[in-house]
Amino acid sequence: MPRYEYRCRTCGDTFELSRPMAESSDPAACPSGHDDTVKLLSTVAVGGSASAPASAPRASGGGGGCCGGGCCG
Repeated sequence: MPRYEYRCRTCGDTFELSRPMAESSDPAACPSGHDDTVKLLSTVAVGGSASAPASAPRASGGGGGCCGGGCCG
C-alpha cells in the first residue's frame, strides 16, 4: 500500500499515511487531531546505473539530447 505525506496547516507538522491510491486525496487528520491538512508532493529516489548492459542493442543515429536531436540555440 502506498504511503502519502501530508502537512498540517494548523500546527505545521508533517506526517505519513499508508492508504489505497483511491483514498490519496481524501481528507487526513494530523496526529494532533487537526483537520486542515494538505497532501505533499513526494520525491522518489531510484538507485541503479544509467548505462545499458553491454548485451543491450544500441540505437543507431545521432543523439537525442533535450530536444530530440534538433538544433537547440
